[in-house]
Amino acid sequence: MPVFTEARLRAATALIVRHMGSDAAETELVADHLVRANLAGHDSHGVGMLPAYVRLLQDGLLVPNQTPETVLDFGALLVLDARRGYGQHMAHEAVSRAIARARETGACVLGMRNASHIGRVGTYGEQAVAAGMAFIGYVNVADHHDIAAPWGCAEPRLGTNPFVTAVPATDGPMLLDMATTTIAAGKARVARNKGVPVPDGCLLDADGHPTNDPVPFIDDHIGALTAFGRHKGSGLAVMCEIMAGAVAGGQRAGQPNKGGILNSMFAVVIDLARFSGDVRAGVEATRAHIRSSRLAPGFEAILLPGEPERRSAAARRAQGIPVDDRSWAQIVEAAGKLGIPQAALEQANQ
Repeated sequence: MPVFTEARLRAATALIVRHMGSDAAETELVADHLVRANLAGHDSHGVGMLPAYVRLLQDGLLVPNQTPETVLDFGALLVLDARRGYGQHMAHEAVSRAIARARETGACVLGMRNASHIGRVGTYGEQAVAAGMAFIGYVNVADHHDIAAPWGCAEPRLGTNPFVTAVPATDGPMLLDMATTTIAAGKARVARNKGVPVPDGCLLDADGHPTNDPVPFIDDHIGALTAFGRHKGSGLAVMCEIMAGAVAGGQRAGQPNKGGILNSMFAVVIDLARFSGDVRAGVEATRAHIRSSRLAPGFEAILLPGEPERRSAAARRAQGIPVDDRSWAQIVEAAGKLGIPQAALEQANQ
């Protein structure tokens, strides 16, 4: 398994994104986003997504250097249509505009429609927190076959439909970023590429029975991811679909699709400077109260939202970022489709 420094992986990623047609600013933003996902330990949303992005580009389902269309701009309400723009760029632009509006009005209710895959949604919570904001986001996944089975369903009807909430804390964002499926689809892809099973309870086979084998799901689109937490996680997944699809107005699950990956997001960005009292002190008091508990058997530490990602980033900056052999081979193959020889890709990593 190859291991890369952050700088080398970023250089190789930027080379591919640039050859996809992105300008310098978009290239830097997308490469930064993907490598930061790997650093955080979320390989499912890191550089392993590049082969999918190249496919989307060549199928006309991802548009580099897109400008979002303003659908609604009314007070605290802002709705943008990303028109299949590069998701990391479109979501960053949408959240930037929502932050600016929240500074004027105290809060912004944002609807962003129809961006190509926006990647790790926690990144946008981090973006808001860096500006002194709190962030709540509901995201749906559309324009491809359904991949997640709601509670009680034997077959898929939704996407992974992630949910994110972020607030500032003393040592970095307190950040909850999760798919509403037991594992993200990308984690099933990583497991398939590594040749390992997925954990119990994550996948259903074609007949709706539990399975640990990710190969049919990844290679042949057979079966479904399960919702986390039984009916409770399933309910949150449904509401992510409703808020991002029906309310924000993005493409919805079950509509005719072109085989792409579209994300829409309903988000609330809140300027914490407008609140009376010390929000950060309240956050720290809550964290301290939770940490005052005795450790449960088998646990080495009490980790709160955002801390596992910071621990992973510190370890991977020190030890390197691993990319499994199959994922790297797929990245090399995708680069070749853009006319990038393997030697050039490897040279970027030196």
